[in-house]
Amino acid sequence: TGPMGSECLGNFLRITLSAKYFEDKYLSFSVVDQSGVAWELDEAMASQCGYTVTYSNWSNIEFRAWALSCHSHLERDVFTVTIQIKASRTPDMKNAATHLKNASCHYGPWSPRELVCESNYMEVSVRKEVPQTVKEFIQDEPEDRTLAFPEAKAGEASVWQIVFHQPEEKKALLVSDAWSAGYGLNTTDTRVLLRIPYTAEQIQLVEERGITFSAVRSSTYYKQRWMILMVDTAVACPIDGVDYANKTIIWTVPKYIQLLSAGATSFKDVLVEAGVDLHKLSAKEMASRKYVLLNDLNAITMKIPIGAEGGYYKTSVSSGQHGAKYTINLFLEHQWEDNKWGLTKYTIIKEIETPFEQVKLAVTNNSNLSARLMNVTVGTFLPDVELVNLTTEGVTVAVPEAVQYGCLIHGIRYANGSKAYVIQVPFDAPSIKEEYMGADMRTYTLNVTLTFIIHPTSETFVVPVITVSTVKDAVLPSARGFCDGRNLHVIITRGNVDQNWLPFISGWHLTPEAAQKYHYSLRDNGSHLAISVPFLSPHVNYEDFHTSGIKASLHLTLKDGITLANRKDFSVSCRFSPSQLIQCLSNGTVVITAVKLVGIADLDTGLLVLRDRECRPSLVTEKTAVFKFNVNTCGTNRKFNSTTMTYENEVLYFRPGNDTPVYQLKFACSYAIKQTVGVRYELKKNPPPSIKPGFGSLALSMKLFKEKSYSDPYQKLEYPVVKYLREALYFEVELLQPEDARLELNLNDCWATNSQSQDSLPQWPLLINGCANSEDSYRTVLHEVNYSSRVKFPQHVKRFEVRMFTFVQGTTLLQE
Repeated sequence: TGPMGSECLGNFLRITLSAKYFEDKYLSFSVVDQSGVAWELDEAMASQCGYTVTYSNWSNIEFRAWALSCHSHLERDVFTVTIQIKASRTPDMKNAATHLKNASCHYGPWSPRELVCESNYMEVSVRKEVPQTVKEFIQDEPEDRTLAFPEAKAGEASVWQIVFHQPEEKKALLVSDAWSAGYGLNTTDTRVLLRIPYTAEQIQLVEERGITFSAVRSSTYYKQRWMILMVDTAVACPIDGVDYANKTIIWTVPKYIQLLSAGATSFKDVLVEAGVDLHKLSAKEMASRKYVLLNDLNAITMKIPIGAEGGYYKTSVSSGQHGAKYTINLFLEHQWEDNKWGLTKYTIIKEIETPFEQVKLAVTNNSNLSARLMNVTVGTFLPDVELVNLTTEGVTVAVPEAVQYGCLIHGIRYANGSKAYVIQVPFDAPSIKEEYMGADMRTYTLNVTLTFIIHPTSETFVVPVITVSTVKDAVLPSARGFCDGRNLHVIITRGNVDQNWLPFISGWHLTPEAAQKYHYSLRDNGSHLAISVPFLSPHVNYEDFHTSGIKASLHLTLKDGITLANRKDFSVSCRFSPSQLIQCLSNGTVVITAVKLVGIADLDTGLLVLRDRECRPSLVTEKTAVFKFNVNTCGTNRKFNSTTMTYENEVLYFRPGNDTPVYQLKFACSYAIKQTVGVRYELKKNPPPSIKPGFGSLALSMKLFKEKSYSDPYQKLEYPVVKYLREALYFEVELLQPEDARLELNLNDCWATNSQSQDSLPQWPLLINGCANSEDSYRTVLHEVNYSSRVKFPQHVKRFEVRMFTFVQGTTLLQE
């Protein structure tokens, strides 16, 4: 088929450019004259010279030329047109490919008057007559008449001037002025032609039987040898007359228009024919397409069902909404005879476009859950639509670049020319939003906005695509809890849905800073979250107490990091020894800690008392009250038996106005009545203590920590550790065995080497005789060690901080 095809249609030549060859290209049209000169076409020149360029059937481009166009070569009954088309992928037309097309068509015998209504111009051509000479114009010199139309070739006949008849005045234009104003004029041996763009200044809008016409009434004067002759060159073309009813296009054209029939008194229809795309249709063909052609006394009417064969739908946008319009290029030819002109041939080319009709687009979710692949089909679309980019989370990317965001896009073409687009995105792509829905269900949401462009108008519209797939693949976190006599511990094994869940204990957000404030332990290595809370803590709940112990519980809730909705609850409960609450000192002082039970919500720990209600707590928190008193005070009772002396008291809580306690914690301290204590006593003065050197087996460890808090050591899999120069390294040396509180660990010498061997060279001392190296630019810093849940013997631990450095020799970096 090639990139271009031509077709002769009456007195028209049509050249069609294939969308397959010229898609996505910038085009330039030129018409080549008989001398080989290419005249580049623009809209003004096309309407002045009898050319039309339109789009048909989506992206196909159509070029039409009238037999009497400016650059047609007429020879006998054949006219020839040559066009040149340049196609480039850039608007500056660089590296353009040039295509030439030459085509010839036969044209039929001319009627005395022919009227043509094209989409961008209207034209009248009339047969030359030889009436009586118009005497007043003969006074001009022949040279003046010749120079009036320099564009015309030297010959026996040429147009001289045009007179436009308007309601208020007549306006005469010499041919050169008319040509400059955009009018097209031409003569042959037998005809005079006037072509008028619809934008011409002299156009008037007139109404005929309710239909508006674009009209020009003019007289054209031309010279023929020694005479000046005049012809009536009036023309009128309908610009409306289209209605829509019951899914049908109704096009009405009045007959025998007054402007075109002035001076005529009798009319007779000779021929009425119609068709599509300049193809005349027979009555049988019209019936098969359900077209109706009516020819009554005053008008010709065509009725076309919307969507019928011969037209096509094209995509349109209205207020951002996607829709379509039905377009059909109708053709009407009316021939009649009257007693003024004889035969008149009236040809109308009318492109009709129906009003916008919104079309909903289907978004089909064909996701493959087992393959964990989001698969969405969007469409269908007409062939004139192209997907150009997509937007997700505020980022817009062109279709070829979408693969970088995990989106694979491809088009589907159907047999009728329509198309659809398929978007495939893996569940784990950045553009997919994952959300836990409860139980073991998760949803995966694709939220993208697709931008489409319509060819050739370059209009755009967007289609939001929100597709949700629910998958049974959630793994929830699990936990185990235990106690060690002093603390409650919860260790959570993370699942695949809790990466952004936050830990709360007793409704309080447990952050690393908050944990440090209350001396809690919070460790998170990504796969496990470990929390340790001391027994006497503000976030521990106390449920009951017996002589067997106090039942304490720690409630942990994981909440959604965005909505703070509860996602998972854990708790650990243990019984702790009563000895955790009481201290019986040898000097007769008792320290008792009373705890608030969860069953007494309104208990105010500040109002707790001993038997003597004047004895109040010395330290109060929301959940505890600490009393410190002597056994001989506060209403304490004393009991004896053969071996011990026991002191008893109780902590009480009374509601206002009630003498019956709602809270009662009994406690007792027992002391031995008889006790023999041996005391060694010597009069001589003991020598001062001394330390003697000795030998033994010691178990030591040295660890590198991530922060100054010394709470998170580097694990085995994290080595080797990469640090920048001068960045701090936190070391801890610990005596593991023996666990003897009388021993103290001291660091004497500490040095760094360039390899794992402690004896290799070079070396750099960090500590010398227990002190920082004075020659070091960044001296080693020793840190104090305090008692904590991890450090039972602070004297067994030494901590120091070293700034990162490297070994050099001269200016050369030394490496192992």
